[in-house]
Order: sequence, then structure tokens, then C-alpha cells
Amino acid sequence: MTERPPVIAVVGPTGTGKSDLAVDLALALDGEIVNADALQFYRGMDVGTAKLPVGERRGVPHHLLDVLDVTDEASVATYQQQARAAIDEITERGHRVVLVGGSGLYVRAALDRLELPGTDPAIRARLEAEAEASGLDALRTRLAAVDPVAAGRLHDARRVIRALEVHEFTGRTFSSFMPDRQYVRPTVQLGLRLPTPALRDRLDARVHAMVEQGLAEEVARLDAAGLRHGRTASRAIGYAQFLAVADGTMTEADAIADTVTATQRFAKRQRTWFGADPRLHWLDVDRTDRAGLLDAALAHLR
Repeated sequence: MTERPPVIAVVGPTGTGKSDLAVDLALALDGEIVNADALQFYRGMDVGTAKLPVGERRGVPHHLLDVLDVTDEASVATYQQQARAAIDEITERGHRVVLVGGSGLYVRAALDRLELPGTDPAIRARLEAEAEASGLDALRTRLAAVDPVAAGRLHDARRVIRALEVHEFTGRTFSSFMPDRQYVRPTVQLGLRLPTPALRDRLDARVHAMVEQGLAEEVARLDAAGLRHGRTASRAIGYAQFLAVADGTMTEADAIADTVTATQRFAKRQRTWFGADPRLHWLDVDRTDRAGLLDAALAHLR
């Protein structure tokens, strides 16, 4: 039997040009793209997620874009099933798989051996109420006592609550479910990176461009469709800030500044996440043009 070619994963911080490289690779290799950006699952969240417009996809099939309503909650377990099914279907058609995105856990769920713990909505609701009443620091202290590894890695409220939910529901630490670095199928991961000052400048310009392209109007449309009732979508960077503008609790200028800061923090976390994986082949975006970047990527596939 002919050995199937490896999955190609294009990962790294936001704003480094992953989507463009993924399309270039797919066109060069007769490939199809599988999305691994958790916010690009959502229909209508286009401007604020830098979702590649249809016209710029150049006819390359994209999978797992626009599969959720903003009121739906993204699920790593569901994504794992859907992504692996898409990868199998693409491979069976004789095409190459190009997985692209910066949502680290979703990338690992698609590519690595990963056991996903169950959920308990009642436990989660209680923990959310405790966070509201006592503050997140109290839950962080509790998590540090039962799972210091997870406590050191998790920073936002949703993940801290999830880690405590898993511990209470399963009797195991959340960190014990962390994936090990074993691919479920042959894979080549390509990481895109920029020097920190250049990436900061790019992200600042990107947020301002999003505002000019109608981010506030997009948030207003999605708000009418239930955005603020979505557990995941309503907390997305840019969307949460412009919901506050709509509520009159934040000025547009402050929303832009806060979105820039939050985006830069997110990019830093992405660098840390992907930088810890020794399997990545890093490509320096600032050292070549788009054609040179494609050539460098293809060199790692030979």
C-alpha cells in the first residue's frame, strides 16, 4: 500500500500570514484546507477574526469554517471528531491536507493523541456562579492546590473553571489530560513567526484596519442574532470590546486600544504554546517575500 503523505499544519501567532501560506500550499500540492481557528467556526464573525474572504481562497476548498452560530459553544471534543473526519475524507480523495490556525488546543486535538474529559453542566454552572460571587482569584487559588501544573498554564476564567470542573467530575487533574506529543498520523508542522516589534506593529495596524472594514457594524449585526448570549463568541477579542461600546460602557477609542492590547497578549500566549513544541519547523516571515515563504515551506516537505 502506498504510504499516505503527511498532514501539513500551518500554525503560529495571529497576524503572521498563516491563511495566505495555507492557500499557497494547497494550490501547489492539490490540497484542501481544514480550519483550526476556533473563532472562525462562527458564521458572520468575519472581519474581527480576519477570516479569509471567499474571493481570496482562490477556489481551494475550506473545511470547518462557518459551522456554528454565535449562540453555540465551541467544543474541542466535537472539533476533534469533525477535523479528523475531514482529514480522512480529504486524504481518501487523494488530496493533501493543510490544517491552519492558531488555536493551540484545537490544533493538538486534530493532530495528536489526546484524551478529552467529559463535562458536567451543573458543576460548571456552580463554578461560574462562584467566580461571579467570589472572584476568579479564589478559583485560581483552589486550582493551584489541586492541579498546580494547570494553574501555571491557564489564565482566563473559562479555562480555570473548566480545569476545576474536570477535576471534580473525573477525579483526575486537568493537566493529566494534556496531550502528549505523538501524532495520530504523519504530520509536518510549519510555524510562522515575526520578531516581537514587527508583530506588534502588524497587529496594531490589523485592528485599526478591522475597525475601518466595519467591525462595529459586524458586532451590531451579530448582537441582533444573539452574540452576547454566546458563551464563546461574546468573549472573543474585539467582539467583547465593541459590545461594550454598544452598551455605552466603553468609548470606541478605548475599545480599539483594549483590542490591540488583548490581541498582543494573545499572540504572546500563542508564541509560548507553539514555541514549546520541538516538532515545529519555524519559518521567519520577515526574511522573505510570499513566494520565498512558500519555497521554504515546500522544502520541509521533501
